[in-house]
Amino acid sequence: MTTTSTVLDPESELLAYRRELLGFCYRMLGSAFDADDAVQESMTRAWRSLEHFEGRAALRSWLYRIATNVCLDMLSSRSRRARPMDLSSSAWEPVEASLSARRPENTWLEPILDTQVLGSPSDPADVTVGRESVRLAFVAALQHLPPRQRAVLILRDVLRWKAEEVAELLESSVASVNSALQRARATVESRGVSEGQRYDPLDAEQQELLAQYVEAFESYNIDRFVELLREDATQNMPPYEMWLQGRRDIGAWMLGPGQHCIGSRLLPVVANGAPAFAQYRASGPGGEHQPWALHVLEVSGGQVAAITSFLDTRLFPLLGLPAHGEGDIGAAR
Repeated sequence: MTTTSTVLDPESELLAYRRELLGFCYRMLGSAFDADDAVQESMTRAWRSLEHFEGRAALRSWLYRIATNVCLDMLSSRSRRARPMDLSSSAWEPVEASLSARRPENTWLEPILDTQVLGSPSDPADVTVGRESVRLAFVAALQHLPPRQRAVLILRDVLRWKAEEVAELLESSVASVNSALQRARATVESRGVSEGQRYDPLDAEQQELLAQYVEAFESYNIDRFVELLREDATQNMPPYEMWLQGRRDIGAWMLGPGQHCIGSRLLPVVANGAPAFAQYRASGPGGEHQPWALHVLEVSGGQVAAITSFLDTRLFPLLGLPAHGEGDIGAAR
């Protein structure tokens, strides 16, 4: 009897791990762009060394060792990424001056789409863990950890590696890994990462709220828009330093500096384990719509608790979002 087996070519074997490596690097670096660069560099290093690699059963561990070292190298020369509320303990006043201060893009935490870093596990619990582990608040908290502690927490608590496996990857001891994990957990807990309401695309109440959000934003009915917000809701817009809190200030901003968003259209996506919208702002007399921002929402108690609007249009091609045009937006919906 002749038996056959499917053997992947080396390049396919490496690429099969690309998405999960991207998720790991994103949590480590807090940047979609840096994570993409880190994965590319990891794949290049792996490809160059593949002929010397023995023990195909350990390919995944070997790739994570390479990716971890790449991330640690990158973090050694870069400042941690943050959110506007991480830089200032109070909301911005006055609202009219909110666009007066900005920082370079590499200052800020960046978003990523769930489809780029999360697979489709059959276990609902794994889906929940995956979404929670890329939430903006959690990734922001990770940035406060020293790089090696960050790697330990992600490998142990998110990817569920054993302490022995992490110790081998980091060329450390199990005792050292356990100690680093304990300190990392304490730091993340001290950052006050709230659980909020988990996003469930099958939850009819959540979907109705999001539909109302789209209708209010696209019609620019700000009275209706602020009714959908929690009383203490926050809004921030990297690369600007400002952040706002409360329905009144958010509404005032929308009718003031934000009024250029009148006529925009929103494309629903899922980013950082949460409902999100790619915003295309109207431009030109022909009614064209151009990329403008990616809004990531936090929902709690049937209301919108937080809006983070990333005004970096370089994200659109990186995340595979439509480039422009009424047709593209309509087709994507």
